[in-house]
Amino acid sequence: MSRDDTTAAPRPFSLPALLAALKAAGEETRLRILALLTEGELNVSDLTDILGQSQPRISRHLKLLTEAGLIERHREGAWAFFRLADRNATAAAVRDVLSGLDREDVQLAGDRARLKAARQARAEAAQAHFARLAANWDRIRSLHVPEAKVEAAIREVVGARPVQAFLDLGTGTGRMLQLLAPAATRAVGIDASHAMLSVARANLEEAGVSNVLLKQGDIHALPVERNAFDLVLVHQVLHYLDDPARAIQEAASVLAPGGRLLVVDFAPHNLEFLRDEHAHRRLGFARDQLGDWLEEAGLDLVEHRDLKPPQDHPEQLTVSLWLGRDRRVITDIHQRSPEREVA
Repeated sequence: MSRDDTTAAPRPFSLPALLAALKAAGEETRLRILALLTEGELNVSDLTDILGQSQPRISRHLKLLTEAGLIERHREGAWAFFRLADRNATAAAVRDVLSGLDREDVQLAGDRARLKAARQARAEAAQAHFARLAANWDRIRSLHVPEAKVEAAIREVVGARPVQAFLDLGTGTGRMLQLLAPAATRAVGIDASHAMLSVARANLEEAGVSNVLLKQGDIHALPVERNAFDLVLVHQVLHYLDDPARAIQEAASVLAPGGRLLVVDFAPHNLEFLRDEHAHRRLGFARDQLGDWLEEAGLDLVEHRDLKPPQDHPEQLTVSLWLGRDRRVITDIHQRSPEREVA
């Protein structure tokens, strides 16, 4: 069964519902907002910068689109993020309209260019932050829930099941590769930062871990073969991303049939200083939010754990683990064709 087969077709929509949706979409700014959201989730600040309009005006447009069921809104701390709705028929109809827009249109192309520039600036700021902290990144992680407790939970969730191919996304200092690669036949670590990969390489060499390939790459466009990995790990990465749901989709696409995706990140919190001082885009993730993203990617949520800090302190964070499993089944894992890396 393919992942596409897991998504049910939208129910037929009523004439009043479609008219309301088209009325909401049928205004220039709102149509531009919808076109931008086809590129991924955005917040009000993003849209005001890209469209050059005031925050109150953008908020009014977003309210109308939300009430019409065309977009979905979720709040994280002081920020609200918006994405295209995909669970109702009228939203699907409007998506079809959006897919037919001329991408060479001057107005829409300008909006995409400003979106690209905004995302590039954020990415450069995050990578500069990583480069400054590369040598002591593990120490910063230790300021939260104890890392030894997290690693023990990761080992328990992964279990003793043999792993042919392990992929670590956002590998950072390589600590997760040190933890799990020795139990795998082969392992790959992907990171966007040269500085982090340099630290990871030095750490792996010192630890004597030799079955690892490190590659620079984008978590949204992974430089590895599809349907190839028994186990994929995304450890403390999603909260840095503009579009974490898209990253989950990409991670799921490289899983072998029956493979597992383990996400480790923070539970929801209100530490706003992490945005400005540590380049966090998201203030944690709720159980159901990650569960929905896994389901949309064709995975079943088979385990969830919350690792709470030992003391109830306002600046201590809970770490959560989500384990998803690919729904496809193969009768004999040894019949799988050899995995190959994409050059």
